[in-house]
Amino acid sequence: MNSADRPAPEIASVLERLRSGTSGLTGAEASRRLAEHGRNELQKTEKATPLKILASQFLDFMLILLIIAAIVSFLIGERLDGFVIMGFVIFNAVLGFVQEYRAERALEALKSMISPQARVMRDGVEQMVDATELVPGDLLLLAAGDRVQADGVIIEGTLRMDESVLTGESQPVDRGTAQTVHTGTTVAHGRGTCVVTETGMRTEFGKIAAMVQTGERETPLQRRMKQLAKYLGIGALIICIIVFITGITKGIVAGDMFLAAVSLAVAAVPEGLPAVVTITLAIGVQRMVRKNVIVRKLQAVEALGCTTVICTDKTGTLTENEMTVRKISASAGDTLIEVTGEGYTPSGKFMAGGTEIMDLPHLVLKVGVLCNDSSLVQSDDGDWAILGDPTEGALVVAAAKAGIDKQDIANRYPRVAEVPFDSDRKFMTTIHEIRDSDEVWSDSAYLVCVKGAPDSILKLCDYIYKDGMAVEMTADDLDSISHLHKEMTSDALRVLALAYRLSDEADMAEDRKHEYERDLVFAGMAGMIDPPRPGVREAIATCREAGITTIMITGDHKETARAIALDLGIIGIDPKDPKDPNAPNDPKDPKDPKDPKDPKDPEYPGRIQIATGEDLDAGSGQDAYVYARTSPAHKVQIIKTLQDQGNVVAMTGDGVNDAPALKMADIGIAMGVTGTDVAKEASDMVLTDDNFVSIVHAVEEGRGIYDNIKKFLRFQLSTNVGAILLIFVGLLAGLPLPLAPMQILFVNLLMDGPPALSLSMEPYHQTMNRPPRDPREPIITKDVLKFISSAGMLMFVATILVFWHALQVYSGSEDCVCHARTLAFTTFVFFQLFNAFNCRSDRYPLSRIGFLSNRYLIGAVLLCALLQLCILYVPFLQKLFDTVTLSVYDWLIVLSVSATIFVVVEGVKMIKGHLTGPLSDTPRVTNIY
Repeated sequence: MNSADRPAPEIASVLERLRSGTSGLTGAEASRRLAEHGRNELQKTEKATPLKILASQFLDFMLILLIIAAIVSFLIGERLDGFVIMGFVIFNAVLGFVQEYRAERALEALKSMISPQARVMRDGVEQMVDATELVPGDLLLLAAGDRVQADGVIIEGTLRMDESVLTGESQPVDRGTAQTVHTGTTVAHGRGTCVVTETGMRTEFGKIAAMVQTGERETPLQRRMKQLAKYLGIGALIICIIVFITGITKGIVAGDMFLAAVSLAVAAVPEGLPAVVTITLAIGVQRMVRKNVIVRKLQAVEALGCTTVICTDKTGTLTENEMTVRKISASAGDTLIEVTGEGYTPSGKFMAGGTEIMDLPHLVLKVGVLCNDSSLVQSDDGDWAILGDPTEGALVVAAAKAGIDKQDIANRYPRVAEVPFDSDRKFMTTIHEIRDSDEVWSDSAYLVCVKGAPDSILKLCDYIYKDGMAVEMTADDLDSISHLHKEMTSDALRVLALAYRLSDEADMAEDRKHEYERDLVFAGMAGMIDPPRPGVREAIATCREAGITTIMITGDHKETARAIALDLGIIGIDPKDPKDPNAPNDPKDPKDPKDPKDPKDPEYPGRIQIATGEDLDAGSGQDAYVYARTSPAHKVQIIKTLQDQGNVVAMTGDGVNDAPALKMADIGIAMGVTGTDVAKEASDMVLTDDNFVSIVHAVEEGRGIYDNIKKFLRFQLSTNVGAILLIFVGLLAGLPLPLAPMQILFVNLLMDGPPALSLSMEPYHQTMNRPPRDPREPIITKDVLKFISSAGMLMFVATILVFWHALQVYSGSEDCVCHARTLAFTTFVFFQLFNAFNCRSDRYPLSRIGFLSNRYLIGAVLLCALLQLCILYVPFLQKLFDTVTLSVYDWLIVLSVSATIFVVVEGVKMIKGHLTGPLSDTPRVTNIY
């Protein structure tokens, strides 16, 4: 059906029933229907209410132990202890509630960030709207790669639909006019228009969703953290049972020993670990949004830190994605026509030899505009933009500069059939009815227009438009075209060839399309450029420093790809043979990657510079920095080769055919602006700006998030080790309990409370100047284990010596044990506060990362120190925590002893800094606030 024709009766009936028309709804009517029918979205499954989240905290095993301890305290007459323990139960429950509620809200915020778009016709104008704002009667414009956002009836075009999401059948099915398409299905092939019939829960997809409840999957890291907490908990409980038995055998009152053992169990088990990991991941992912990255699957955050190779498309990712036609070859002319102008503004001149020409290349531009699905639009503020593919948009803009209006020429030559662009064929074909003939296109009913890669188009051309007529193409013509093509590609231009054919038939059935794509008349070529994005070259250099290989994959010609890759520093010119793109890398060339020893290294010497899709098909070129003339199928082949070498691969993609590669990659990255719905659905991450720099930011964030989780682990587990050893060894040595039950519980609050959580907000320190993390590396590495054991041992030894010293010094006083416990308790608390600063970095001393760079930690430490002072000097709290006032002499002991952990650890870092590099090298700190 032609857009200018009256709709068929069955289509007219549907439009009439929905009170719609061929121009779509008006904006006012769409708003009215949105209010009437509601938003086009599925009903959200019931989420845990704040009350349910709070109630669930009291089902935690550790809190149940504390509740039992409180009940026992009441039964044996220790009512004050019972109230204090219940206070800790409530405080812990509130803390857990805050952590879980924040994590829940953060994850919900992530889901709301991916807002699908739909292309509709409203007020007779094509526009993009939020898919949730679709209403019955809207005209939905569909093309290959689109996910259908509402149920509808096709009123124009033929679509090949992938309905596997509904039917389970993998084979696509053809849908034509008056047939239904359903929400959730995707367009595999073709383009068309449908009128929306149902939205939201009234769609077929909505009816199925009403019967299904889905939940969030845990990431491998979250599962490992839960498993770690479980194992540590079992070990701690066993030790606590031994401590209880030991205390009883040493003559300590059973009630006191029970409370001490329960308190130690609560402090020793890192029950807050999984929650902190979830919060760190979720908040980190939200930070990524500010850097134009939306993470669809939390697993991707973990994989980011292990990425060794980033395979990226060129157009729109490494470049601006604002294609501009710079040169035009008109048929068989020996000179190139230069086109001036910037961006999408339709103003510019056509120049030849430095002089403006009046004889414009109308034929080439007309074919380019007709065989085209993009539109040039102007916003209310006067800015020009392209709806659709930027490459096609460049042709529309160039034609507008020559006075050719797309809408006008579309009315004169309405499209009646098409074969969409295919990455295997590398060209697109459209057929148009000739309603207004001209001096070139006359005496025929239909016009066939073809646009695509020059090498593919030339194989279909037997004629060339020359001197005002179509003549047979000669060998000299081919040589001339080849020469002009090389001249354009050497200037890093992307070149499209354009051809046409006159016909008296318009049947583009699948089995007959070859009849129309033959005996074509070569019209000319258009060379366009997409300049590199700002910051991409620096980002690629950062990747190399971080041990990450950047591989560019493009469908462009080899010379075009080489020019861009050289400009961005992906490859370098070999001084031995600068004309040979496959020359081996030169380690002496600063632009050229160095020569390491293994294929996972970003500067692997076995990697050639440029390979093509033909090389891959021939079984060679698997190791290259740049792949030209490739198809989406080649991406899968490249990924497999890289993964077989042991690499962790991130792959970008935007088309339907990219979905297999995105799923196969360790991290699939879809383009948020130009990407199809299918590509986004298959991806782990979506770039909202389609920018390579954002990928590098995401890798940095992924590494930083993992680092901060390890910082929290070092802090919490070192305190666990110190607390358990302090109580256990103290009892074995025949000493009184070094810490009272309430004091142990306060230590637990510090471990799971403000200092621990503030470490998850630590700025990142030089995450991109080291190799990627091995994905098989355990969360508790040898270095982490060494820190945990040594720091825990130092806290234990120093605190028990302070306790023993105080018992000797105050042996004659009535409150000797209480005074000694207070001294030991305060010393152990300040050990934690000093240790929190140690855990900010495992490599750089505080003097190099900046004392004030984590303001959250400073606030948390000051808050905890203030609480400790209240416990020591407020009479009511003294009674609750079994403490006494400390003297100046006592404080000298506390501060001098507890500061040793800071002095020792920071000293070791400074010594390592002197051994491994100049201390003046200040680490690059990435602020994450």
